[in-house]
Amino acid sequence: MRVPLSWLREYVDLPATETGRDVQAKLVSAGLEVETVEQLGAGLTGPLVVGRVLTIEELTEFKKPIRFCTVDVGQANGTGEPQEIICGARNFAEGDKVVVALPGAVLPGDFRIAERKTYGRVSRGMICSSDELDMGDDGTKGIIVLPPEHEVGTDATVLLELYDEVLDIAVTPDRGYCLSVRGVARETATAYGLPLRDPALLDVPAPNSYGYPVRVADPVGCSRFTARTVVGLDPEARSPIWLQRRLQKAGMRPISLAVDVTNYVMLELGQPLHAYDRSRLDGPIGVRRAEPGEKITTLDGTARVLDPADLVITDNRGPIGIAGVMGGANTEIADAAADPETGQVQGTTEVVVEAAHFDAISIARTARRHKLSSEASRRFERGVDPQAAAAAAQRTVDLLVLLAGGTAEAGVTEVIAPSAPRTIAMHADHPDRVAGVHYGRETVVRRLQEVGCDVYGQDELVVTVPSWRPDLNEPNDLAEEVIRLEGYENLPSTLPKPPAGRGLTERQRTHRRVGRALAGAGYVEALNYPFIGEQALDQLGIPAGDPSRRLVTLVNPLSDEEPALRSTLLPGLLGALRRNDGRGSHDLALFETGLVFRTPAEPGVAVRLTVERRPSDAELEGLNAVLPQQPRHVAVVLAGAREQAGWWGKDRPADWADAVEAARLVAREAGAELLVRQGQYGPWHPGRCAELAVVADGTERVVGHAGELHPRVVKALGLPARTCAMEMDLDLVERASAGAVKAPRISSFPVATQDVALVVDTAVPAAEVERVLREGAGELLESIRLFDTFTGEQIGAGKKSLAYALRFRAADRTLTVEEATAARDAAVALAAERTGAVLRGA
Repeated sequence: MRVPLSWLREYVDLPATETGRDVQAKLVSAGLEVETVEQLGAGLTGPLVVGRVLTIEELTEFKKPIRFCTVDVGQANGTGEPQEIICGARNFAEGDKVVVALPGAVLPGDFRIAERKTYGRVSRGMICSSDELDMGDDGTKGIIVLPPEHEVGTDATVLLELYDEVLDIAVTPDRGYCLSVRGVARETATAYGLPLRDPALLDVPAPNSYGYPVRVADPVGCSRFTARTVVGLDPEARSPIWLQRRLQKAGMRPISLAVDVTNYVMLELGQPLHAYDRSRLDGPIGVRRAEPGEKITTLDGTARVLDPADLVITDNRGPIGIAGVMGGANTEIADAAADPETGQVQGTTEVVVEAAHFDAISIARTARRHKLSSEASRRFERGVDPQAAAAAAQRTVDLLVLLAGGTAEAGVTEVIAPSAPRTIAMHADHPDRVAGVHYGRETVVRRLQEVGCDVYGQDELVVTVPSWRPDLNEPNDLAEEVIRLEGYENLPSTLPKPPAGRGLTERQRTHRRVGRALAGAGYVEALNYPFIGEQALDQLGIPAGDPSRRLVTLVNPLSDEEPALRSTLLPGLLGALRRNDGRGSHDLALFETGLVFRTPAEPGVAVRLTVERRPSDAELEGLNAVLPQQPRHVAVVLAGAREQAGWWGKDRPADWADAVEAARLVAREAGAELLVRQGQYGPWHPGRCAELAVVADGTERVVGHAGELHPRVVKALGLPARTCAMEMDLDLVERASAGAVKAPRISSFPVATQDVALVVDTAVPAAEVERVLREGAGELLESIRLFDTFTGEQIGAGKKSLAYALRFRAADRTLTVEEATAARDAAVALAAERTGAVLRGA
């Protein structure tokens, strides 16, 4: 909500020295989110005056249309002579009043006006548009053409109210009444301790039987409907400058007088209104729910199919508007237009003004259902003062009579559903107990009365809530009002005292160790949005039927392109890598840990549990069975150089082995043994993909994959060449943990090293050979390392040589050569049996 300070001063007598920044501080202290204070006219200096166009000469010798104008600016230029100005706009004619910036003026953006020669003539000033004066959109996209009554030479900065301050307020859902100048003025008056001149306090005629007929078939959806009629409007009447400027400052575009007046009153009082062209109405106005299959074309020109839950405004032909959201095109106010035969200006001369109160939930659902958020729906769904409808209608009628020369008909229609004021019972010391501060009954009563409540009682208060505060429903709401008006900054800060002996769980400590280990290995943590779409899985090449395809789709997603919760961390991480690479950071190593979400293999419906007793274990188990699975994953992505070049040597690009090593690092921190073997899955290159597995609960489980991404995926996602990635299920890795990590026992006996070179088929993974050697060597084996691979004619076609260094050591003695050799031979024998390995040179 944008609130001009000049408009606010009409209802609160603020000290003349108070600036927008001062008011902002007061409102923020009272709980309103005033985001910015915009200084209108900053950097603008005159002379800026009203001028009258005397002559226009069309210069046709240039590529674009140029006009050489003479403009009468009175004595503003010091000579009284016409001012010669070059202008390219074409929406003005001779005799029009325009805004002229004379030499010496400075326009917003430090645009200085001076005499200059252009297009073969000397231009002494500029004829201004609203954009050039930073006034906002006026709908013309051209030169400002003023009404003819303004005198030549008048200071245009005053006429157009170019100097002002505008408070930009982010109105939270519970402060719907602040979507109006009236509501903000009330908060300002309370913050300063000043009286409020309520613009809704108007003399309103009583309803009678000869107003425009209205039939409300759904009093729950529409609890109040006021209709007033104004006839004899001048179709040529235009909104005055002050009205247009207030709309522009509030962020709205002037359209036509009738529409501008309804928008102005909505901004002033917070009550949305709608004006119908009475000549285009067919019979009584009705309010009901839509019938299945009904259609309407709204004011934005879109044909919409209505839902039976939509509340609609109707006449004898059917729907003419979606209640509280947007009106229909078939009853909109007609623009003034001259009859081509008679030259007579025709347009809307009779208007029916609607001021109604609609159910907030119904309007919110309709607006979201049709993806049609309007100024009216924003207010209705946050709560509108039902008592303001009659005053808003009266204010609209008064302005139409004043500005368009109309006459208000005597008929007044008001359809009101019976209702009683809302009351809340509260102990007088309840705010004290909530805040931990002693306010006292007198302060509590005074603050509630400032909000607009009527308060009765002594120790037990009975509070009648004002009609404009639908958010006050229970004692805690009233306590919040007292606390915020007394000042949140006055609440004492008391840190909670955690009970002794409690800290992080083992699972939390593992997660932190994993994060610290990856950060220590050079990875940077990236936190990404947890939303994806099917397209992301298609780009990654995830096969149909894969568990990652069981997406949890949101009912009301933030984006239609990403309507589901993520089932893998890779889309977010790869997107972050792509953005950073596009901004010049090419050597990247990112990681993320977080939850992923997958629907159960057999989706079910959750049973509503009772609140009368604690649910049984079976009931809780059944509830958990139908909830989405939420395992915690860890993932890394790499691109560019893994090691930088320097005096120590060349750089080294990141490759698939780095992604596998990241997986090993995570497993070590979790205390689990990771099994690495050749694999093939989704986005990874088939020849450079490792399958990661652990043994958990006695069963081998695949926990993820690591390696280089497939070139097809790299191209689809716009990633750097040879991008690598790893993702694994951290929860499963934790389940495979052997418990607390034990410190290794350092043996004081010497190590015995045995090297072995084995010839195997090229298709046999080195990791598989290593695993078998480790198993065959037995408990004397301390470590094993692959230090050489070789292929060539000496080995034979389709073969490769793998050379391993085996380190043997006993904890209680020095090993003999025979013992080390026997262990090595046992390892080689098992490798020959399992993988077909042959000892090289044998």
